[in-house]
Amino acid sequence: MTGAAPGGYNGREMTDDDALVRATLEGNDAAFAALVDRHARVCVRYATRMLGNVQDAEDASQDAFVRAYGALARFDGSVAFRTWLMTILINRCRTLLEVRARTDARLDTLADATHAPATPPGGRDLELRDAIDRALARLDPQQREAFLLRHVEEMGY
Repeated sequence: MTGAAPGGYNGREMTDDDALVRATLEGNDAAFAALVDRHARVCVRYATRMLGNVQDAEDASQDAFVRAYGALARFDGSVAFRTWLMTILINRCRTLLEVRARTDARLDTLADATHAPATPPGGRDLELRDAIDRALARLDPQQREAFLLRHVEEMGY
């Protein structure tokens, strides 16, 4: 992390994530574990919606954290750690989707495979969630990515 400016670095305010990144770079692996704890839920949620199942999402998220850890020395702080991490995760999801496309895997089969047969009382929320997941599965990956980042993860353009 170079180019430190008073009150922050690279013109951005320091955050708890920044302190954890610094601590990790100084050899404190517990600090990176704290970053994982802080961001894992968001990563898995995003990847689940992009990839269509929790197992692939957990794998992609774990891989993104491993890659982030390996590249942490190159993190320059010009963007928030979460933004940097999400970029790594997005690229991992894109790669997995490209692999699926090459093997003729179709996202439409995902909606059929994950559809729950019965809705419990008060299950209208589950029905709505299933309908949203099916609609997301029909979007092309770039549209799904943009929608999720903006409207689910509430990230800016």
